[in-house]
Amino acid sequence: MKATFDEVSYQCSKLVTESYSTSFALATKMLGSSIRADIYNIYGFVRFADEIVDTFHDYDKEVLFQKFEKELDDAIRDRISLNPILNSFQHTFHKYDIPRHLVDSFMKSMRMDLHKTIYNTDAEYKAYIYGSADVVGLMCLQVFVKGDEEKYEKLKLSAMSLGSAFQKVNFLRDLKADFEGLNRTYFPNTNLMELDEHSKKRIVDEIKVDFARGYEGIEQLPTDAKFGVYTAYKYYSKLLLKLQNTPPLEIKNARIRVPNYQKFGLLAKSYVNYKLNLV
Repeated sequence: MKATFDEVSYQCSKLVTESYSTSFALATKMLGSSIRADIYNIYGFVRFADEIVDTFHDYDKEVLFQKFEKELDDAIRDRISLNPILNSFQHTFHKYDIPRHLVDSFMKSMRMDLHKTIYNTDAEYKAYIYGSADVVGLMCLQVFVKGDEEKYEKLKLSAMSLGSAFQKVNFLRDLKADFEGLNRTYFPNTNLMELDEHSKKRIVDEIKVDFARGYEGIEQLPTDAKFGVYTAYKYYSKLLLKLQNTPPLEIKNARIRVPNYQKFGLLAKSYVNYKLNLV
């Protein structure tokens, strides 16, 4: 039965989320049951595209990406795919009428990662952030508001800011892996070989502005989305604080993490704040 295949596809997307990101999986579990599966479906799609350009070094990434892009187009057109990740994504794509240009912008930024390693200008940096992060926030927002165009437009800028904040925190956390493993430098006008407190502060301050704009939107989200998004916000805010308090040399030489016991502590505090209507 097709329903069985769709359930298997969904379970694959859920497994991808839980395997690749314990923090995102934890936050997704805090979403309402009516939208939880769709966020797993979006994450599975964006994660697989990202894996192609970031980790499959022993294979022809260009060929793999072209195949994935073709399978994506076919899945959206045919409303089915034998790739379970794309099958579950196309279901969510059509269910919430996710604008195709958001998907295309995401794939464009992922394609940039195949060859581009340095973002020298603010314009290049912002274009990449939009495609790799902002549009993911907008895809999730389309699910959160269940296609309500008025709510979507009202919360659009906040969703983009939150997506930007999450991505930039990841960039700062993954400086070592991106620079040494992939030879990538995302932050413009920043010499990562000589990262100092001044440069780090500039990046942190930029992220804080994004977080502030993003939080304004969290307060206005529908009930079944608010707690999950707030949980993710609190986790990334904690990670940013750790990065802010970590010497630049240590950031360049190690991947800063939030231990699991602190994640669960954040979850408990987030739940209390949520129940007390402090969000």
